[in-house]
Amino acid sequence: MSKSQAITIPGAGPIDARAKRRFLQKRIAPVDFDRVSSVADLVEAMRGASVQARNLGLCAEVLRNLYADRARPTVMLGLAGPLIAAGLRKVLRDLVAGGYIDVIVSTGAILYQDIYQARGWGHYEGDPAADDAKLHALLIDRIYDTYVDEEKFIATDTWLGELADELPPGNYSSRAYMEYVGSKLDDEQSIVRTAYRRGVPMFVPAINDSSIGIGLTHHYYRAKQEGRPRLAIDSIRDNYELTQIVVKSKKTAAIYIAGGVPKNYINDSVVMAYIFHEERGHSYAVQLTADNPHWGGLSGSTLKEAVSWGKIRSQATTAMCFVEPSVSLPLLAGYALQRKLAARRKRLVYTWKADELVGLK
Repeated sequence: MSKSQAITIPGAGPIDARAKRRFLQKRIAPVDFDRVSSVADLVEAMRGASVQARNLGLCAEVLRNLYADRARPTVMLGLAGPLIAAGLRKVLRDLVAGGYIDVIVSTGAILYQDIYQARGWGHYEGDPAADDAKLHALLIDRIYDTYVDEEKFIATDTWLGELADELPPGNYSSRAYMEYVGSKLDDEQSIVRTAYRRGVPMFVPAINDSSIGIGLTHHYYRAKQEGRPRLAIDSIRDNYELTQIVVKSKKTAAIYIAGGVPKNYINDSVVMAYIFHEERGHSYAVQLTADNPHWGGLSGSTLKEAVSWGKIRSQATTAMCFVEPSVSLPLLAGYALQRKLAARRKRLVYTWKADELVGLK
């Protein structure tokens, strides 16, 4: 039978050959290591493949468009999961130092573990099958296959509480407190220190649910025992401050690493813009996650779903990659860093007067 000869399938009607050709236009391009010499090359090659390889390539494409946008979108990075334990501290720090990130919204655990390392302590290779009762007796904490030193955690908790002692008592946003913490670190490889030096605001919306919260509870306890006023983190002030950034930005973009509270918080800052009589939505969005949409939870929910809430614009450029971030983030960050996507991007300058964002340029 010749290639041009029509095939008849019993019981089926005639095939629309023109419609069929529209579907079968572009072949999958196998990853060819004869043409790959860098992480960036690999990620670009994955764009022509399938399944999650293609999705990662699509995420890279979104980043390329985002950083080329002349309107200079404000990029909000949401961080969740065991990213520091996974060895991604310098990856994240380099993105901040390179001007790729304008706002950080993180779990307390991620920024806390960065601070723990900035003070000279480490994460160590562990075993997920370890005897956890024995580890507890040795004051060793386990994060899946990684160990940390509980004694040094306690020292870090205490130090963070003592920093709160140094500040005038009153209500603070997590941004204002984290800025002060960053000013007290001297490790230039620290995410928190680098964000402080570059003026990148750090929001920790669930700060109580972390070892930073433990340190602040220590401060609260001592202040109460001594009968003196204390510092308190005002979570609604966080809402107010972050929403001002959204409202004063020409465009916004979201990069979600995993999901959780940071993803929802970045999205809610867009929803809250209506308080300022503004209607907003992210113009770009990328997510790396291992969670699934069909459970209905936010961490795995699709970016398309967020359009129904007005969190992402209906015309937005988006992509999702369902690959655990300890694998997908280094690849995507490597692409951005090696291609120098933010090389010509000017730094945002924030001017805060207490809880008012009086300048953003």
